[in-house]
Amino acid sequence: MEKVRVAYRDDDRTPVIYCIKEMGLRYYGTGVDVLQIKGYEEFESALFDSSADVLIDHVEFLYAEAAKGKKIVFFCAPKTVRGLELVVPKNVAGPEEFAGKTMAVRDWGRPHAITLWLRMMGLEEKVRVVIVKDNEVGRWKQWKKVASGECIACFVDPVYLSDALKAGLKVLTVPDIQVVGHYAQACTAEFARKNYGRLRNYVKAVIHALSLVKYDRQEALRIVSGEPMRRMKVESLEEMERHFDSIVAKLQVKPYPTPQAIANTYEIAAKEYGALGINPMAVWDLHWVKELDDEGFIDALIKEMSSRQGNMGV
Repeated sequence: MEKVRVAYRDDDRTPVIYCIKEMGLRYYGTGVDVLQIKGYEEFESALFDSSADVLIDHVEFLYAEAAKGKKIVFFCAPKTVRGLELVVPKNVAGPEEFAGKTMAVRDWGRPHAITLWLRMMGLEEKVRVVIVKDNEVGRWKQWKKVASGECIACFVDPVYLSDALKAGLKVLTVPDIQVVGHYAQACTAEFARKNYGRLRNYVKAVIHALSLVKYDRQEALRIVSGEPMRRMKVESLEEMERHFDSIVAKLQVKPYPTPQAIANTYEIAAKEYGALGINPMAVWDLHWVKELDDEGFIDALIKEMSSRQGNMGV
């Protein structure tokens, strides 16, 4: 059986990854070895020291590797927005009230994205940002600075939103910025060149998994309630379902990036990783996705799973 070694850092990615693994095994004769590499240095070198074939997680650092001459291929983008929730005190009615105030920004996960969001909202020069480290307040608990009155707002991953709401904050609905999100995937150009058929089957598994989580929640949850639930240290199925729904909400079955998402992600990579002097489009190769799309593979999956969902509701 063909195998693809897929490396990730954050266990929050495992619901999608294990659905990819199951679809590859079940339908496409492709085994997916799931590798967690927690250390940043080890993760960022995994493609180049042969520890992994594909990376799925924060992959914007690869633009910097491309700027150094490494040959990289980004081949799908299942998520093209940040997908975070903005939490504020209950008396705040809109982002125009942020002027002259301070936003709390998480140290991990693309802090420059907040600058891009403020720019989009016309607030870049009007709002101060302060980096608040996870090891100071807890994972995704920058909202504590909002609850204390030190900051006017912060973004929170929906998976970790409940504690902020329990603390008396609310979600303020605002436009999202386009970025190449967590589930984008990349490999080396050499791997793509030497393993064309294997990568095509793997992309099939990725798209099938995206269809599954979007259109067959019951079957996806059967997979997710196994190893992903254990790895995420989630204790109840009800809590796992909430996590699953928040993860799936912003995914797209046709995993094309948008030009704006690529542009924003490249700016983040340039600011945070020094990825200068390359055309960000040069590292993208979407022909596996486009071939499957043109052949009707994706639409057929969506139709099949949508009808299955409809039949279950009858």
